[in-house]
Amino acid sequence: MKKFILSAVAVLALAVSTFAQDNTYFTKTGHISFFSKSPLENIEAHNRQVTCMLNLNTGEIAFKVLIKSFEFEKALMQEHFNENYMHSEKFPKSTFDGKIVNLKDINFSKEGVYEAKVEGTLEIHGVKKEIKETGKIEVSKGKITTKSVFFVALKDYNIKNDKIENIAENIQITVDVKMEPYKR
Repeated sequence: MKKFILSAVAVLALAVSTFAQDNTYFTKTGHISFFSKSPLENIEAHNRQVTCMLNLNTGEIAFKVLIKSFEFEKALMQEHFNENYMHSEKFPKSTFDGKIVNLKDINFSKEGVYEAKVEGTLEIHGVKKEIKETGKIEVSKGKITTKSVFFVALKDYNIKNDKIENIAENIQITVDVKMEPYKR
């Protein structure tokens, strides 16, 4: 009887694992950019090595961004960004762990564009803050794309801006991540 119960639990665990796999989408090549508009110069950087995972059953969504993977137009900007502002050696990544709170409004089995409301914890520069943002989820040809534009205040994440005229106090973040079904 004991063997039967253990076997049943093992089969159930395998079924749940397989079901979760079929409803999880993933990428390692997502795109996040930021833009700072200031009187002296605009600063823009792109990162195309963003990892993202989305569970369609629960609405859980997670992002991981390696800070050193942001690319700038000028090498000196990239150096200053990593050494003087983001301290990339000490804080090598930024993360977001959250959930789509209006999951019932999104039909992942039907192509279309849906508004998504997301809540979770954004960690930048070693500081974690609860945020609420909106964005779009597009379901198309077996892929899911998440898009959002929002602002982050440097002071909220203890990012020192000694040269006020060079960098905006609020940075525009743009997320554009295309995911495919997760395969182990």
